[in-house]
Amino acid sequence: MFRDKFQKGTLSILYSCGAAPLEYWDIHVENGCIRRVTDADVNSLALEIAGSNVSTTYIYSPKDPKAVLGITLPFLIMIIKNLKKYFTFEITILDDQRMHRRFRASNFQSVTKVKPFSTSMPIGLSGGWNQIQFNLAEFTRRAYGTNYMETTRMQINANCRIRRIYFADRLYDEKELPEDYRLFASLQKCGSKSKTSLKSSKTSVGQKSKDSKNQYRYGDEEIDDSSMIESIIDEEESRNLVTPESIKKNKLDVHIPPAYDNDEDYENYQETEREIDDENTTIKLEEYNEVNNYDNVTENNDVDDDQEEEEKEEEILSIKKEELVEVKQDEDEEHDDNDEQIKKESSFISNINHNKNDEHDENQYNDENIFEY
Repeated sequence: MFRDKFQKGTLSILYSCGAAPLEYWDIHVENGCIRRVTDADVNSLALEIAGSNVSTTYIYSPKDPKAVLGITLPFLIMIIKNLKKYFTFEITILDDQRMHRRFRASNFQSVTKVKPFSTSMPIGLSGGWNQIQFNLAEFTRRAYGTNYMETTRMQINANCRIRRIYFADRLYDEKELPEDYRLFASLQKCGSKSKTSLKSSKTSVGQKSKDSKNQYRYGDEEIDDSSMIESIIDEEESRNLVTPESIKKNKLDVHIPPAYDNDEDYENYQETEREIDDENTTIKLEEYNEVNNYDNVTENNDVDDDQEEEEKEEEILSIKKEELVEVKQDEDEEHDDNDEQIKKESSFISNINHNKNDEHDENQYNDENIFEY
């Protein structure tokens, strides 16, 4: 979609106040809604994605499953409001090995998990509006040891409110951006947020939130005790599960928990998700192996072709050698025939000379007899 367009500075793919905010997007809704509402905090329009199950209500781009975004800018910035519910998003990139990798971030998990074709990680969101900054090039290098080439697909799941999603060639300061790209401009105009909340609303993907009292949500429980919050955070950080540096240490599945009534339903859902994820990984590995097998078969075919060419060349050389031998034999035979013919002619000439000599002697003898007579 954007591969043929000039990409420098910033490139916006969703703006909630625009005439067509979902111009590049399509929607999928089950037991939820996607609508444009007026947010009281910023006193402006925002795109709201809400649903009872985050995995069944989402927007995605591009609309065509065979198309790709083709965005080469390495920084993804999203201005999103935390609704204090389950929320996740995922982005698919292409690296320099021509492999598609999927990064999934969510606020309901606390561990980073890496698999061959997907990586899931936690995201810490403050209460209210947040600016999420995602360094795609850095995460691709740390997770897979490859270089980021371009973004191919993107999906935003419930539950959140979106003001703007854009890509950038670097992280810009607030003063360098236009006013409608800024997170704090609208908040400061409305005066509904304190300075403390404004300073803490920038979020980096891969870090767990450390919100103040009555703002920290752990799983599906809201914790009020600050000492309990600190103990949970210290326990998670002691296991190195919440920093970007720990990406390669945890290689498990990622599950998006839906709304459930009891533990048995939730366990069944987890088992189904694991089977689906394992099946997808198996399919990807099979595709990867098919590519490698194709390369090996191609190499073997090249070797066979080279051998066939060498055999043909040797056959041609042997045929030429045989022809040369036959030509030489013919020349030898012709030479022998010529020698024999020369011998015959010489013999014939010598016989003629001999006969002439005999005749001459005979005539001389006759002349002598006649003289004597």
